[in-house]
Amino acid sequence: MKTYTKFLSLIFLNSFFYVSAVMLSLIFILNLLSELDFFKDLEVGTFFPIYLSLLNAPTLIFEMFPFIFLISTQFFFITLFNNNELSIFKYSGLKNSRILLIASTVSFVLGIIIISLFYNLSSNLKNFYLDLKSDYTDDDKYLAVITKNGLWIKDIVDKEIIIINAEKIEQKQLIDSYISIFNEDFEIVKNVVSSKIDISNKEWLINDAEIFQNNEKQIVNKYKLKTNFNYQIIQNLFSNLSSLSFLELIELRKNYKSLNYSLVEIDIQIIKIITFPFYLVLMTIFSSIIMLNTKQFKSSIVKISLGLFFSVIIYYFFNFFRVLGETEKINLISSIITPLVLLALINTLMIRKFNDK
Repeated sequence: MKTYTKFLSLIFLNSFFYVSAVMLSLIFILNLLSELDFFKDLEVGTFFPIYLSLLNAPTLIFEMFPFIFLISTQFFFITLFNNNELSIFKYSGLKNSRILLIASTVSFVLGIIIISLFYNLSSNLKNFYLDLKSDYTDDDKYLAVITKNGLWIKDIVDKEIIIINAEKIEQKQLIDSYISIFNEDFEIVKNVVSSKIDISNKEWLINDAEIFQNNEKQIVNKYKLKTNFNYQIIQNLFSNLSSLSFLELIELRKNYKSLNYSLVEIDIQIIKIITFPFYLVLMTIFSSIIMLNTKQFKSSIVKISLGLFFSVIIYYFFNFFRVLGETEKINLISSIITPLVLLALINTLMIRKFNDK
Protein backbone atom coordinates (compact mmCIF):
# COMPACT_ATOMS: atom_id res chain seq x y z
CA MET A 1 0.00 0.00 0.00
CA LYS A 2 1.39 3.41 -0.98
CA THR A 3 2.15 5.82 1.85
CA TYR A 4 -0.43 8.44 0.80
CA THR A 5 -3.13 5.75 0.48
CA LYS A 6 -2.47 4.55 4.01
CA PHE A 7 -2.28 8.13 5.29
CA LEU A 8 -5.59 9.20 3.72
CA SER A 9 -7.31 5.97 4.76
CA LEU A 10 -6.31 6.54 8.39
CA ILE A 11 -7.60 10.13 8.31
CA PHE A 12 -10.94 8.92 6.90
CA LEU A 13 -11.19 6.13 9.48
CA ASN A 14 -10.43 8.57 12.30
CA SER A 15 -13.18 10.88 11.05
CA PHE A 16 -15.61 7.98 10.73
CA PHE A 17 -14.99 6.64 14.25
CA TYR A 18 -15.15 10.13 15.75
CA VAL A 19 -18.49 10.98 14.10
CA SER A 20 -19.87 7.49 14.87
CA ALA A 21 -18.93 7.84 18.54
CA VAL A 22 -20.64 11.24 18.78
CA MET A 23 -23.79 10.00 17.01
CA LEU A 24 -23.90 6.82 19.09
CA SER A 25 -23.65 8.90 22.28
CA LEU A 26 -26.49 11.17 21.18
CA ILE A 27 -28.67 8.22 20.18
CA PHE A 28 -27.92 6.49 23.48
CA ILE A 29 -28.89 9.59 25.51
CA LEU A 30 -32.13 10.12 23.56
CA ASN A 31 -33.05 6.46 23.84
CA LEU A 32 -32.21 6.48 27.56
CA LEU A 33 -34.58 9.40 28.12
CA SER A 34 -37.29 7.43 26.31
CA GLU A 35 -36.64 4.33 28.43
CA LEU A 36 -36.64 6.35 31.66
CA ASP A 37 -40.00 7.82 30.70
CA PHE A 38 -41.35 4.33 29.93
CA PHE A 39 -40.23 2.89 33.29
CA LYS A 40 -41.03 5.92 35.44
CA ASP A 41 -44.04 4.18 37.05
CA LEU A 42 -42.47 0.71 37.18
CA GLU A 43 -40.18 -0.75 39.81
CA VAL A 44 -36.93 -1.45 38.03
CA GLY A 45 -33.32 -0.83 38.94
CA THR A 46 -31.50 2.31 37.78
CA PHE A 47 -29.17 0.27 35.59
CA PHE A 48 -31.95 -1.53 33.66
CA PRO A 49 -33.01 1.41 31.40
CA ILE A 50 -29.31 2.06 30.71
CA TYR A 51 -28.82 -1.59 29.79
CA LEU A 52 -31.83 -1.53 27.43
CA SER A 53 -30.54 1.66 25.79
CA LEU A 54 -27.16 0.03 25.16
CA LEU A 55 -28.90 -2.93 23.52
CA ASN A 56 -31.13 -0.77 21.31
CA ALA A 57 -28.62 1.92 20.25
CA PRO A 58 -26.75 -0.18 17.60
CA THR A 59 -29.97 -0.80 15.64
CA LEU A 60 -30.85 2.88 15.73
CA ILE A 61 -27.40 3.97 14.55
CA PHE A 62 -27.54 1.56 11.60
CA GLU A 63 -30.22 3.78 10.04
CA MET A 64 -27.95 6.79 10.58
CA PHE A 65 -24.88 5.38 8.83
CA PRO A 66 -25.48 7.10 5.43
CA PHE A 67 -25.47 10.47 7.16
CA ILE A 68 -22.56 9.47 9.39
CA PHE A 69 -20.57 8.77 6.22
CA LEU A 70 -21.58 12.11 4.73
CA ILE A 71 -20.46 14.01 7.84
CA SER A 72 -17.34 11.83 8.23
CA THR A 73 -16.30 12.75 4.68
CA GLN A 74 -16.75 16.42 5.56
CA PHE A 75 -14.47 16.08 8.58
CA PHE A 76 -12.01 14.16 6.40
CA PHE A 77 -11.73 17.10 4.00
CA ILE A 78 -11.78 19.70 6.79
CA THR A 79 -8.70 17.97 8.22
CA LEU A 80 -6.99 18.11 4.81
CA PHE A 81 -7.96 21.78 4.34
CA ASN A 82 -6.81 22.89 7.79
CA ASN A 83 -3.40 21.25 7.38
CA ASN A 84 -3.05 22.39 3.74
CA GLU A 85 -2.52 18.72 2.92
CA LEU A 86 -4.89 18.85 -0.07
CA SER A 87 -2.71 21.53 -1.69
CA ILE A 88 0.43 19.54 -0.93
CA PHE A 89 -1.03 16.43 -2.54
CA LYS A 90 -2.12 18.47 -5.56
CA TYR A 91 1.36 19.92 -6.09
CA SER A 92 2.75 16.39 -5.73
CA GLY A 93 0.61 15.28 -8.68
CA LEU A 94 -2.09 13.48 -6.70
CA LYS A 95 -5.43 14.31 -8.26
CA ASN A 96 -8.64 14.89 -6.33
CA SER A 97 -10.17 11.92 -8.10
CA ARG A 98 -7.51 9.68 -6.57
CA ILE A 99 -8.30 11.00 -3.09
CA LEU A 100 -12.00 10.40 -3.77
CA LEU A 101 -11.24 6.84 -4.91
CA ILE A 102 -9.42 6.12 -1.65
CA ALA A 103 -12.26 7.56 0.46
CA SER A 104 -14.86 5.64 -1.57
CA THR A 105 -12.92 2.38 -1.28
CA VAL A 106 -12.68 2.75 2.50
CA SER A 107 -16.42 3.52 2.60
CA PHE A 108 -17.25 0.42 0.57
CA VAL A 109 -15.10 -1.84 2.78
CA LEU A 110 -16.70 -0.35 5.90
CA GLY A 111 -20.11 -0.91 4.29
CA ILE A 112 -19.35 -4.60 3.77
CA ILE A 113 -18.24 -4.90 7.40
CA ILE A 114 -21.36 -3.09 8.58
CA ILE A 115 -23.83 -5.37 6.76
CA SER A 116 -21.94 -8.60 7.40
CA LEU A 117 -20.96 -8.08 11.05
CA PHE A 118 -22.49 -4.98 12.60
CA TYR A 119 -26.01 -5.50 11.20
CA ASN A 120 -26.21 -9.10 12.40
CA LEU A 121 -24.86 -8.12 15.83
CA SER A 122 -27.30 -5.21 16.16
CA SER A 123 -30.26 -7.39 15.10
CA ASN A 124 -29.40 -9.94 17.80
CA LEU A 125 -29.12 -7.18 20.39
CA LYS A 126 -32.44 -5.73 19.21
CA ASN A 127 -34.10 -9.13 19.57
CA PHE A 128 -32.70 -9.46 23.11
CA TYR A 129 -33.91 -5.91 23.84
CA LEU A 130 -37.45 -6.73 22.71
CA ASP A 131 -37.49 -9.92 24.80
CA LEU A 132 -36.42 -8.07 27.94
CA LYS A 133 -38.81 -5.18 27.47
CA SER A 134 -41.77 -7.44 26.69
CA ASP A 135 -41.76 -8.51 30.35
CA TYR A 136 -42.99 -5.02 31.22
CA THR A 137 -45.65 -4.74 28.51
CA ASP A 138 -48.71 -6.67 27.41
CA ASP A 139 -46.77 -8.26 24.57
CA ASP A 140 -47.17 -11.72 26.09
CA LYS A 141 -50.74 -11.53 24.80
CA TYR A 142 -49.54 -10.82 21.31
CA LEU A 143 -47.34 -13.73 20.33
CA ALA A 144 -47.23 -14.82 16.72
CA VAL A 145 -44.79 -16.69 14.53
CA ILE A 146 -44.66 -17.82 10.93
CA THR A 147 -43.15 -21.25 10.22
CA LYS A 148 -43.28 -23.74 7.38
CA ASN A 149 -46.36 -25.16 9.15
CA GLY A 150 -48.23 -21.88 8.78
CA LEU A 151 -49.14 -19.00 11.05
CA TRP A 152 -49.24 -19.63 14.82
CA ILE A 153 -50.82 -17.20 17.28
CA LYS A 154 -51.12 -17.27 21.06
CA ASP A 155 -53.74 -14.99 22.60
CA ILE A 156 -55.20 -14.47 26.09
CA VAL A 157 -58.78 -13.20 26.44
CA ASP A 158 -60.87 -13.25 29.64
CA LYS A 159 -58.42 -15.69 31.29
CA GLU A 160 -58.75 -18.08 28.36
CA ILE A 161 -55.69 -19.07 26.37
CA ILE A 162 -56.26 -19.27 22.61
CA ILE A 163 -53.87 -21.08 20.26
CA ILE A 164 -54.50 -20.49 16.55
CA ASN A 165 -52.89 -22.24 13.62
CA ALA A 166 -53.73 -21.17 10.05
CA GLU A 167 -52.32 -22.43 6.78
CA LYS A 168 -52.07 -18.94 5.29
CA ILE A 169 -53.52 -15.42 5.09
CA GLU A 170 -55.54 -14.24 2.10
CA GLN A 171 -57.30 -10.88 1.80
CA LYS A 172 -57.68 -10.34 5.56
CA GLN A 173 -58.81 -13.92 6.09
CA LEU A 174 -57.20 -16.88 7.81
CA ILE A 175 -57.40 -19.96 5.60
CA ASP A 176 -57.80 -23.51 6.95
CA SER A 177 -57.56 -22.67 10.63
CA TYR A 178 -57.54 -24.80 13.77
CA ILE A 179 -58.23 -23.02 17.07
CA SER A 180 -57.77 -24.51 20.53
CA ILE A 181 -59.18 -22.69 23.55
CA PHE A 182 -57.91 -23.51 27.07
CA ASN A 183 -58.87 -22.30 30.53
CA GLU A 184 -56.32 -20.67 32.86
CA ASP A 185 -55.28 -24.13 34.10
CA PHE A 186 -54.50 -25.01 30.48
CA GLU A 187 -57.35 -27.51 30.27
CA ILE A 188 -59.00 -27.79 26.88
CA VAL A 189 -62.35 -25.97 26.63
CA LYS A 190 -63.11 -26.32 22.93
CA ASN A 191 -61.61 -26.67 19.47
CA VAL A 192 -62.81 -24.66 16.48
CA VAL A 193 -62.12 -25.62 12.87
CA SER A 194 -62.86 -23.38 9.89
CA SER A 195 -61.82 -22.96 6.27
CA LYS A 196 -62.16 -19.14 6.40
CA ILE A 197 -62.00 -16.61 9.24
CA ASP A 198 -62.55 -12.89 8.70
CA ILE A 199 -59.93 -11.07 10.82
CA SER A 200 -60.71 -7.50 9.74
CA ASN A 201 -61.69 -6.67 13.33
CA LYS A 202 -60.64 -7.95 16.75
CA GLU A 203 -63.91 -9.86 16.95
CA TRP A 204 -63.27 -12.54 14.36
CA LEU A 205 -66.12 -13.80 12.23
CA ILE A 206 -65.77 -17.54 11.68
CA ASN A 207 -67.85 -18.92 8.81
CA ASP A 208 -69.23 -22.46 9.03
CA ALA A 209 -67.34 -23.13 12.23
CA GLU A 210 -66.99 -26.72 13.40
CA ILE A 211 -66.93 -26.60 17.21
CA PHE A 212 -65.77 -29.60 19.22
CA GLN A 213 -66.69 -29.38 22.90
CA ASN A 214 -67.42 -32.05 25.53
CA ASN A 215 -67.01 -34.82 22.93
CA GLU A 216 -69.72 -33.21 20.79
CA LYS A 217 -69.51 -31.58 17.38
CA GLN A 218 -71.54 -28.52 16.51
CA ILE A 219 -71.64 -26.54 13.26
CA VAL A 220 -72.29 -22.79 13.55
CA ASN A 221 -72.77 -20.71 10.40
CA LYS A 222 -71.56 -17.45 11.97
CA TYR A 223 -69.38 -17.87 15.07
CA LYS A 224 -67.71 -14.85 16.67
CA LEU A 225 -64.44 -15.09 18.57
CA LYS A 226 -63.15 -12.20 20.65
CA THR A 227 -59.37 -11.69 20.31
CA ASN A 228 -56.67 -9.07 20.77
CA PHE A 229 -55.78 -9.36 17.09
CA ASN A 230 -56.94 -8.04 13.77
CA TYR A 231 -55.26 -8.15 10.38
CA GLN A 232 -53.35 -4.90 10.97
CA ILE A 233 -52.00 -6.00 14.35
CA ILE A 234 -50.82 -9.31 12.91
CA GLN A 235 -49.10 -7.46 10.09
CA ASN A 236 -47.42 -5.05 12.53
CA LEU A 237 -46.10 -7.93 14.64
CA PHE A 238 -43.89 -8.94 11.73
CA SER A 239 -42.87 -5.41 10.72
CA ASN A 240 -39.97 -5.13 13.20
CA LEU A 241 -37.49 -6.66 10.79
CA SER A 242 -34.54 -4.91 12.40
CA SER A 243 -34.48 -7.67 15.04
CA LEU A 244 -33.70 -10.30 12.39
CA SER A 245 -30.29 -11.11 10.92
CA PHE A 246 -29.88 -11.32 7.14
CA LEU A 247 -30.11 -15.14 7.12
CA GLU A 248 -33.19 -14.98 9.34
CA LEU A 249 -34.77 -12.55 6.89
CA ILE A 250 -34.17 -15.00 4.04
CA GLU A 251 -35.71 -17.85 6.06
CA LEU A 252 -38.67 -15.69 7.08
CA ARG A 253 -39.24 -14.72 3.46
CA LYS A 254 -39.61 -18.41 2.54
CA ASN A 255 -42.21 -18.83 5.28
CA TYR A 256 -44.02 -15.63 4.23
CA LYS A 257 -44.19 -16.88 0.67
CA SER A 258 -45.59 -20.28 1.67
CA LEU A 259 -48.30 -18.45 3.67
CA ASN A 260 -49.13 -16.12 0.80
CA TYR A 261 -48.21 -13.28 3.15
CA SER A 262 -47.13 -9.88 1.80
CA LEU A 263 -43.41 -9.91 0.92
CA VAL A 264 -43.14 -6.16 0.32
CA GLU A 265 -41.59 -5.06 3.62
CA ILE A 266 -39.21 -7.97 3.93
CA ASP A 267 -38.06 -7.64 0.29
CA ILE A 268 -37.40 -3.94 0.82
CA GLN A 269 -35.32 -4.76 3.90
CA ILE A 270 -33.30 -7.42 2.05
CA ILE A 271 -32.62 -5.19 -0.97
CA LYS A 272 -31.77 -2.31 1.35
CA ILE A 273 -29.11 -4.41 3.10
CA ILE A 274 -27.62 -5.66 -0.18
CA THR A 275 -27.35 -2.15 -1.66
CA PHE A 276 -26.21 -0.51 1.57
CA PRO A 277 -22.43 -0.38 0.78
CA PHE A 278 -23.19 1.34 -2.56
CA TYR A 279 -25.41 3.85 -0.76
CA LEU A 280 -22.54 4.68 1.62
CA VAL A 281 -20.11 5.15 -1.30
CA LEU A 282 -22.54 7.51 -3.05
CA MET A 283 -22.94 9.55 0.13
CA THR A 284 -19.14 9.76 0.43
CA ILE A 285 -18.82 10.97 -3.17
CA PHE A 286 -21.66 13.47 -2.74
CA SER A 287 -20.11 14.88 0.44
CA SER A 288 -16.71 15.13 -1.26
CA ILE A 289 -18.23 17.18 -4.07
CA ILE A 290 -19.90 19.52 -1.55
CA MET A 291 -16.62 20.06 0.32
CA LEU A 292 -14.53 20.75 -2.78
CA ASN A 293 -17.14 23.19 -4.08
CA THR A 294 -17.24 25.10 -0.80
CA LYS A 295 -13.49 25.53 -0.25
CA GLN A 296 -13.98 29.30 -0.46
CA PHE A 297 -15.92 29.21 2.80
CA LYS A 298 -13.47 29.46 5.68
CA SER A 299 -16.02 28.44 8.30
CA SER A 300 -16.33 24.68 8.85
CA ILE A 301 -19.75 25.28 10.39
CA VAL A 302 -21.07 26.53 7.03
CA LYS A 303 -19.77 23.42 5.26
CA ILE A 304 -21.20 21.03 7.85
CA SER A 305 -24.53 22.90 7.82
CA LEU A 306 -24.71 22.43 4.06
CA GLY A 307 -24.01 18.74 4.54
CA LEU A 308 -26.78 18.42 7.14
CA PHE A 309 -29.17 20.32 4.87
CA PHE A 310 -28.54 17.96 1.98
CA SER A 311 -28.71 14.98 4.35
CA VAL A 312 -32.30 15.87 5.22
CA ILE A 313 -33.20 16.28 1.53
CA ILE A 314 -31.62 12.91 0.63
CA TYR A 315 -33.39 11.22 3.57
CA TYR A 316 -36.83 12.38 2.42
CA PHE A 317 -35.90 11.65 -1.18
CA PHE A 318 -35.07 8.02 -0.37
CA ASN A 319 -38.02 7.71 2.02
CA PHE A 320 -40.40 8.96 -0.68
CA PHE A 321 -39.38 6.15 -3.03
CA ARG A 322 -39.51 3.63 -0.17
CA VAL A 323 -43.12 4.57 0.56
CA LEU A 324 -43.94 4.20 -3.14
CA GLY A 325 -42.48 0.69 -3.01
CA GLU A 326 -44.29 -0.28 0.22
CA THR A 327 -47.63 0.89 -1.20
CA GLU A 328 -46.78 -0.89 -4.48
CA LYS A 329 -47.13 2.29 -6.52
CA ILE A 330 -43.89 1.39 -8.26
CA ASN A 331 -41.87 -1.78 -8.67
CA LEU A 332 -40.24 -2.93 -5.42
CA ILE A 333 -36.69 -3.05 -6.80
CA SER A 334 -37.20 0.34 -8.46
CA SER A 335 -38.14 1.88 -5.11
CA ILE A 336 -34.64 1.08 -3.81
CA ILE A 337 -32.54 1.29 -6.98
CA THR A 338 -34.05 4.45 -8.51
CA PRO A 339 -32.91 6.91 -5.79
CA LEU A 340 -29.45 5.28 -5.82
CA VAL A 341 -29.21 5.68 -9.61
CA LEU A 342 -30.42 9.30 -9.44
CA LEU A 343 -27.89 10.10 -6.72
CA ALA A 344 -25.19 8.43 -8.84
CA LEU A 345 -26.20 10.56 -11.85
CA ILE A 346 -26.06 13.74 -9.77
CA ASN A 347 -22.60 12.77 -8.57
CA THR A 348 -21.48 12.01 -12.14
CA LEU A 349 -22.69 15.40 -13.43
CA MET A 350 -21.01 17.28 -10.59
CA ILE A 351 -17.73 15.35 -10.68
CA ARG A 352 -16.67 16.29 -14.22
CA LYS A 353 -14.40 19.13 -13.09
CA PHE A 354 -13.51 17.46 -9.83
CA ASN A 355 -9.75 17.58 -10.42
CA ASP A 356 -9.85 21.33 -11.10
CA LYS A 357 -11.20 22.15 -7.64
